[in-house]
Amino acid sequence: MIETPALRRLLVVDPCDDCHRLLPGLRSVGWDVDSSSLENATDLTCDVGLLRLQPFHLERPEPVKELISRSGTEWIAVLDQEILRLQNVGDFVCEWFFDFHTLPFDVSRVQVTLGRAFGMARLRGKGTIHVQQNEHELLGDSKPVRELRKLLSKLAPTESPVLIRGESGTGKELVARTLHKQSQRHNKPFVAINCGAIPEHLIQSELFGHEKGAFTGAHQRKVGRIEAANGGTLFLDEIGDLPLELQAHLLRFLQEKHIERVGGGQPIPVDVRVLAATHVDLEDMIEKNRFREDLYYRLNVLQVDTAPLRERLADLSMLANHFSHFYSHETGRRPRSFSDDALIAMGKHDWPGNVRELANRVRRGLVLAEGRQIEARDLGLISHHTIAVPMGTLENYKDRAERQALCDVLNRHSDNLSIAAKVLGISRPTFYRLLHKHQIR
Repeated sequence: MIETPALRRLLVVDPCDDCHRLLPGLRSVGWDVDSSSLENATDLTCDVGLLRLQPFHLERPEPVKELISRSGTEWIAVLDQEILRLQNVGDFVCEWFFDFHTLPFDVSRVQVTLGRAFGMARLRGKGTIHVQQNEHELLGDSKPVRELRKLLSKLAPTESPVLIRGESGTGKELVARTLHKQSQRHNKPFVAINCGAIPEHLIQSELFGHEKGAFTGAHQRKVGRIEAANGGTLFLDEIGDLPLELQAHLLRFLQEKHIERVGGGQPIPVDVRVLAATHVDLEDMIEKNRFREDLYYRLNVLQVDTAPLRERLADLSMLANHFSHFYSHETGRRPRSFSDDALIAMGKHDWPGNVRELANRVRRGLVLAEGRQIEARDLGLISHHTIAVPMGTLENYKDRAERQALCDVLNRHSDNLSIAAKVLGISRPTFYRLLHKHQIR
């Protein structure tokens, strides 16, 4: 009995007459073929794409780049002699397409190329339309992120102030936006102010606003950030950098629920939920008389801690691929996957700058990558081939080997821990015990 080959989905975009004549033969060898215009192609899923490239695509390349970026699979360009004569076609095809074919088609060669493209897409874990993640979405499936999402779902509906603590680059503003998005105030303003990024003599005016003529240069009335957030959420980032005098003004607002603009004497009622964030130890600042204890207790009603990236290594691959897609349009390059060497180097890196550092390194990698994958050197990380491991005890070597094996397998199988355990040849309980031992998840 001969098995029918599994259907493989081929999407042909803006097909020409030659393409239409090709399709029956492809269907007969197991391809499930669909066709579409470029405008509607992003709504369809496919395993491999075939696109009839026209001169106007080179003049306005953004729709083609958007399609290829969002599909997350391999595409083959179909070219005729007219477009082959254009100056930039070679660079464009090499950057964005897996391969190309010139008309008229060589049917057997097309079938081989489609098969290779299908295999490469599957090898890279692609083959479906890529859904662009929301810029303000907490990504990850590690235990710290799952617990964080669960906590935020409990805190969001309340009206209580929340103090968000964590190292720089761990996504504290992302947490604040998530709390706002899931709250009853989601249709009202979300206003963020970085207390450490505004000159000290301007902070009071920025927060509370000022009346016309309140000081030199105040040519008209200014509405402050607190008043602008009325009905919504006010996010005070780096609250530890707020000068003591302004801490007193903020405390008064939190107690009385109204403000006064600089140079004005009329109380203005304001209804906001206050979220604050800090990467410094506020308790230590209180002891050093650099932060008001009464303000601390006003802000620290509910508390959220954001985990550093080194404690959520299982999310590295997902986050890196997200940033590869996110920054592809900015860099003008096709989203790229990461070589095994790059994944290992990322797993070994301590990430002092956390997720923000990862985003910037991937951004750099997209610009510098010369091949179809981002390498460790493109990220500015040391290749694992050149890492010199210092001497240590046998137990040190065993611990490093265990941790590296866990990081490597999680980079590939973080979505299925049973498979990850099988790859390592251990039971699932043992796998969990090792994760706990090395504080990876």
